[in-house]
Amino acid sequence: MYDVGMAARKPGKKIHAQQDVPRRVTLKFLAEYLQLSTTTVSVVLSDSPLAMTIAQKTKERIWAAVEKFQYRPNMFAQYLHSKRTFSVAVLVPDIGDEYSSSLISGIERRLSEAGYKYIVASHRGAPKEIETSPETLMDRAVEGMIFINTPLQKRLPIPVVAVSDITTAPGVSRIVIDNDRAIWLGLSHLKQLGHKRIAFFKGPDHNGDTEMRWKAVLENSEKFGLEVERELTVQLGTYPEVNESTVSHHGYAAAMTLLKRTRSFTALMAFNDGSAIGAIRAFQDAGLSVPNAVSVIGIDDVPLGEFIYPRLTTVRQPLEQMGQLAASTLLDRINGMTVLEETKVLPELIVRESTAPQRYR
Repeated sequence: MYDVGMAARKPGKKIHAQQDVPRRVTLKFLAEYLQLSTTTVSVVLSDSPLAMTIAQKTKERIWAAVEKFQYRPNMFAQYLHSKRTFSVAVLVPDIGDEYSSSLISGIERRLSEAGYKYIVASHRGAPKEIETSPETLMDRAVEGMIFINTPLQKRLPIPVVAVSDITTAPGVSRIVIDNDRAIWLGLSHLKQLGHKRIAFFKGPDHNGDTEMRWKAVLENSEKFGLEVERELTVQLGTYPEVNESTVSHHGYAAAMTLLKRTRSFTALMAFNDGSAIGAIRAFQDAGLSVPNAVSVIGIDDVPLGEFIYPRLTTVRQPLEQMGQLAASTLLDRINGMTVLEETKVLPELIVRESTAPQRYR
């Protein structure tokens, strides 16, 4: 096998002692130590197509030297050479909420496997931040973006994958939950337990799932012969104001609003797990036992739901897997592959302790 560096080899210098090793090991130093050209070393380290022309023993020598001297490539120099940064951006409403953090965990795992780094930015629902953040992130030479519950109205010059229904700009690939199926699973569970007067939390205005999920509530309630009453419906707020506190705070406030109107309901289908967790605490503070007095079901399956009291019954969105799928889709697009415009993920009912058969009171 021909070694592309053989014709350019130099006698080089030998490294006799530790003091001969520079503080920062460079590509040039490695090449001189191995008595190879910098091109040969660079081709192997970057795994370029030309690496196939280099002898396996030479590759092994190079990687042994990399390990010996703990060589770390200069990323800026790599960018100047290849015009690639191997980095992407993730734009979210709030980094701290469990929904986003679970998605980011999956995104991080897949990107790490592919050797990519990522930048996370939050906009807190502020219109100006939503408008300017993509441009700011592109200034950092990211190769693509993942939007989580973030609107985008214009086409961007780089690949974009969205985990939401509201990123509707041209050229966006979307990863979405099957909201109709999620609501059907939740209502079917409550109906089987004998619940007829069910309260609902409607999601915040301009949230990615609010309208689709509410449409599913109305359609599936009709199928099950359940009435969606205005008195038993509370909305969780609107963006950007909703980001001024946690979803659980909004769920607590919504449950208190509901209790001021009436206590004539036996179950609550919350918009998501965060609002369900807040509602459970509100009901308990008001002297109502969950699930003996009120059954509560959420949507998401965030980690906290498994550890509160009572443990939360929910409709699981496989958030980490959705994050991995979003990252894989983005990597495929960066590499020029054709992907689906929309991928719908199926939810799963997880029955724990916060729902029980209706008890008349």
